[in-house]
Amino acid sequence: MTALFSLNQMAWDLFTALERDAALLRLGVARGGLGERLIDAGGLHPGGIEAGRRIAEICMGGLGRVAVTTDATLGRWPLTLTAASSQPVLACLASQYAGWSLQDGKFFSLGSGPARALARKEALFAELDYQDRAEHAVLVLESAKPPPVAIIEKVAGDCGIAPDQLGVIFAPTQSLAGATQVVARVLEVALHKAHERHFPLDRIKDGVAAAPLAPPHPDFVTAMGRTNDAIIFGGRVHLFVTGPEAEARDLAEHLPSSTSRDYGKPFAEIFRAAKGDFYAIDGALFSPAMAQVTALETGRTFHSGQVNPIALDASFA
Repeated sequence: MTALFSLNQMAWDLFTALERDAALLRLGVARGGLGERLIDAGGLHPGGIEAGRRIAEICMGGLGRVAVTTDATLGRWPLTLTAASSQPVLACLASQYAGWSLQDGKFFSLGSGPARALARKEALFAELDYQDRAEHAVLVLESAKPPPVAIIEKVAGDCGIAPDQLGVIFAPTQSLAGATQVVARVLEVALHKAHERHFPLDRIKDGVAAAPLAPPHPDFVTAMGRTNDAIIFGGRVHLFVTGPEAEARDLAEHLPSSTSRDYGKPFAEIFRAAKGDFYAIDGALFSPAMAQVTALETGRTFHSGQVNPIALDASFA
């Protein structure tokens, strides 16, 4: 089904606004070799938290709202990122999820953002009742460098657009903007786990999630570990679903990260023990610490999991 709105068109408007405000946000703006529009949010230019917040909304294709707030839940880490969407499946799975593997020589990055919904290269899109149509595309990469020409050619070709109509934002996880936009995926990881649990996506009607802002670190594995731990030990999600109450209860019980056999240690330690192999890590770990699921037909809400401030302190220290 072709939707009445375009994720890429909405994201393009946000992208051009980010370009306009680049100096205020400490971003670098450039044109690549094929005319693609590049925004450096943490490589040669420092970027910052506000840039990361806005990039997170671009990742959600304009269908999500991300706010930086304070929350006393985790004591020593009150600064919190809250992500919400009234179209959570499209915002999170059709757009924000980093599911597009892009590699050329030594360059490798997972692509996220609404360009994925134009290219539709992932099996996931066979399950999503959405087909985007746009003249522009926006891609977000966790990288300190812009992608090479071969990646630009591939992305533009797969999206069916001219290269000069492609916008690419890149920021490494070690940067402030990079850490911010990754933690803002707290709602997305809950949606992804619900999908892995085979919960019908069309029954997830709304969602709000929050996680503490992870302090960045110059070491990649440590930085990546902190952004994951922010969600695993400090994330909270509330989903609103239709359908049988028993299935809402079951979803709530299985969503928290503590249901994973790998739960308990800092993620960086788990990652190193797995020798950098993500597939050796239990996928159930990638989820918020706490879950609430409301069954809309009955009004009952089911709760499961709890935050772990001690483990979070060990990761963020």
